Amino acid sequence: MAADDPDELARVQRERDLYRRLLDLGRHDEPEPFLREALGLIVEVTGARQGYVELHDDDHTGAPRWSLAHGFTAEQLASVRAALSRGIIAEALATGKTIVTPSALLDERFRERESVRIGHIEAVLCAPIGDDPPRGVLYLQNRVGHGFFSEDDRACAETFARHLAPLVDRVLARQRERAGTDATVPVRATLRAPDVIGRSAALATALQHVALVAPLDVHVLLSGETGTGKSQLARVIHDNGPRAAHPFVTLNCAALPETLIESELFGALPGAHSTATRRIEGKVESAERGTLFLDEIGELSPAAQAKLLHLLHAKEYYPLGGTRPLRANVRLIAATNTDLQQAVAEGRFREDLFYRLQVLPVRVPSLAERREDIPPAAWPPAARALTQRAARGRVGRVAR
Repeated sequence: MAADDPDELARVQRERDLYRRLLDLGRHDEPEPFLREALGLIVEVTGARQGYVELHDDDHTGAPRWSLAHGFTAEQLASVRAALSRGIIAEALATGKTIVTPSALLDERFRERESVRIGHIEAVLCAPIGDDPPRGVLYLQNRVGHGFFSEDDRACAETFARHLAPLVDRVLARQRERAGTDATVPVRATLRAPDVIGRSAALATALQHVALVAPLDVHVLLSGETGTGKSQLARVIHDNGPRAAHPFVTLNCAALPETLIESELFGALPGAHSTATRRIEGKVESAERGTLFLDEIGELSPAAQAKLLHLLHAKEYYPLGGTRPLRANVRLIAATNTDLQQAVAEGRFREDLFYRLQVLPVRVPSLAERREDIPPAAWPPAARALTQRAARGRVGRVAR
């Protein structure tokens, strides 16, 4: 055939386009979505009404690891699967050769098969996937318009089958690589953070910053979206710092009304306000020699901000109703989900307090930046604990 034969050029172009589309699908991170879209692709290209694909593991034994169908009803699919060991699919698997027939009902090789008669199966194209022996099979049935599968359809199906197994292996390799790659391992070797779940590079960067600031007895500002683990990282900083043996006290500045926040923070003497019938110990006093963690610090009132600034500057504070200052020896870790610089520009947050807190800022990455951390973080605590024990060798095998 001449090199510039239009039919040959068209065939080569179709094969190239199919391969390119398969490669695009191969960028999937999980095998099943890849196989589902790949099956839909070959059904579209060949004009089949129904399609079925199954793949085994490398050992070619046991039930198929994946089996997916396109265009079959539940009853039709049950019939296809029931015929795996004795019908058209079985012959393709046994011979390792593609089977094409315009009508299985009329083909003397298959017309006596019960599944063929019950299903009124006409046009069929069935190609083995892999060889020596095949790892699976591609089965296409009944063409749109009641036609038959052409030699071009056969070529496309064989191209598809030839490339499918290696592409699945590539997807599986990426899956195994992700499962075995934990970017946080190096920093975890130097940092006690057993309750921090995740293995992403973004989390590893945040933990590296935590490891740098933890041993320094300075104030820290954690910034990041709600639900990203700022309070957890604050605890890691405390547990890995020089005050680890002393209290870790938390206060959510957004959870209390403005009239009570100063009392909660600095304490109050009897009669300082309507509910102070006795001396109230504030969080600053409770955290003496330890760490005070103020979550959502951007919600502090202007009066509370001024008193907190005085605490950081002079290391002393006044309880509500008090006239004599009390000394304080605390490390402050603050967290915010708002842009404090913007709040400063808008006059909602004191600039001098912001710079007192901004000595060592740590940005906590959003979940969008660490998507691979979401599934393990969402596991129930019991399942997560079991997995962690298994990883440490305390559990030999978990039944699936």
